[in-house]
Amino acid sequence: MSYEQNRRIIYIALGSNATDSPIKSAQLLRSAVLQITLAIGNIYKSSNIFQTPCFPRGAGPDFANSVVAVETDLPVADVLERLHQIEAEFGRERLVRWGQRTLDLDLLADGDLVLPDRSTFLEWKDLPLSQQVSKAPDQLILPHPRIQDRAFVLVPWAEIEGGWLHPVLGKTVMEMCAALSDEDRAEVRPIPGEAAEK
Repeated sequence: MSYEQNRRIIYIALGSNATDSPIKSAQLLRSAVLQITLAIGNIYKSSNIFQTPCFPRGAGPDFANSVVAVETDLPVADVLERLHQIEAEFGRERLVRWGQRTLDLDLLADGDLVLPDRSTFLEWKDLPLSQQVSKAPDQLILPHPRIQDRAFVLVPWAEIEGGWLHPVLGKTVMEMCAALSDEDRAEVRPIPGEAAEK
């Protein structure tokens, strides 16, 4: 089969709070977008870069966050492996869950693919916050089980593809974003003069 027949759109969230300067972290995200292009596929759309409070609060400096849509023909397992390789190249160390990080690349969704299955997705989606702090899946869960809760993902995602429909929840990115509190959405602020590569 040709590349054209296998090509599809995936969505990747980028985040960094490597420094106390969101502008410097934004510049790092722009470099990461280039690496994604080289390793995974063409950037179809990219959001502006936003400044968002660290999650959980107090765990480090504010983040720079964005979301990109990527055209690829790579199997999803290869995409994940290459994202981890890019993180490592940028000095990411997975020492503390939700700790300060040079680069965080999360595969949000691969079309309407649900992995490994609906029941496992729902188990992780409904995991209490107290357990999320210490428990991480040992396999890829798609769509990412926390997207519906995270303004720092949904606000930039809505900017580029608000109509993407969650294959389990049956809600679009715009609908999930609108369901967040006004306060949560307001905390996600564009960084003046900083945009991901278009």
